[in-house]
This record gives sequence, C-alpha cells and structure tokens, in this order.
Amino acid sequence: MALNLSGRAGKLQRLIFRTVTAACLGALLAGCHSVPPLTPQQAEGKHLYDIRCAHCHEDNDLNLKKIPPNLHAVFKVSTLPSGVPATDAYVAQVVLVGKGLMPGFAGRFTDEQMAALLAYLHAGLRPVSP
Repeated sequence: MALNLSGRAGKLQRLIFRTVTAACLGALLAGCHSVPPLTPQQAEGKHLYDIRCAHCHEDNDLNLKKIPPNLHAVFKVSTLPSGVPATDAYVAQVVLVGKGLMPGFAGRFTDEQMAALLAYLHAGLRPVSP
C-alpha cells in the first residue's frame, strides 16, 4: 500500500503511521512483560484502594505497630496470610466486618464498589495504564 504523504491527507497518514509505529515498537520492547491496561471497573477499584486501603496496607502512614499484610498478590496465591482460602467472599467479609486490628468498612462500600475493589485486587495492584 502506497502512502500519499502530501497535503492534509498526508499529514493525517504520517500521524497515523507514527502512532502505529510507536505502539508497535512499545509492544515489542515490552515483550512478554506487557500488562494489559486496567478495565474501567479495575480503575475504579484502584481509586477506592488508593483512598481507603493504601494508607495502611502500603504507606503505613498511621504508624501502626503491626503492619497490615501486603495485598499485591492477595489473589495470586490460594490462601490469605491468615491461612484461609483467598476468595472474593472472604476478602469482602474482612473488608466489611474487619479482622483483628483492621476495622470494618461496612456502609462505606456499595456492592458495585466492592466488586470494583475485588477486580482491582485480582489485577495485582498496579498503576492505571495510559
């Protein structure tokens, strides 16, 4: 396919060509380690995690003496740090009711928000892709 690179159509074709070339090069450089972008639901879950969970589970900005468990791979293993199976139902229960020193967040998450948080946790806690 020949490109007509003159005039207004040519500018658009060059822009498309550069964009596609950059995307292909980025994919090649990323190779097997590329991670698909977060879905809108996972991105909402990330937002909820960032504002309601990360200050303890990531930053410990409350200076807790007992640091809460890292949640980066909570669903990548078959059991939670407590030894119980890593299931959506149990994780949601811990979030809503609390466990040990963790307070419950009942009434602070709608069903849709809890589903979004769980979807993000399943994604493995990562930044939103551009």
